[in-house]
Amino acid sequence: MCDESFCFRVQYGLPFGTLKFSEKLIAAGVPEAQAKAEASALSEVLEINLKDLVTKEHLDYKLAELKADLIKWVVGLALAQSGLLVGILLKLA
Repeated sequence: MCDESFCFRVQYGLPFGTLKFSEKLIAAGVPEAQAKAEASALSEVLEINLKDLVTKEHLDYKLAELKADLIKWVVGLALAQSGLLVGILLKLA
């Protein structure tokens, strides 16, 4: 899709052609050195901002993990409370 030497591929497969972008800037009247610098800076910004995005699959996995932990705690506390209640009732009887 892009010339490999002038193509930046964001982590999630989004292509960003720095060459094509800089050519558009040059065609709009931006000096060539500035156009290349802007294309390079934009590719860095995209890389930094998109590398920390969470995928839906990862989010679903983490939510399932949290649900499992919550269930463990609720069941554990319910058992502990029941044990404590039985102990108190036996002590009183």
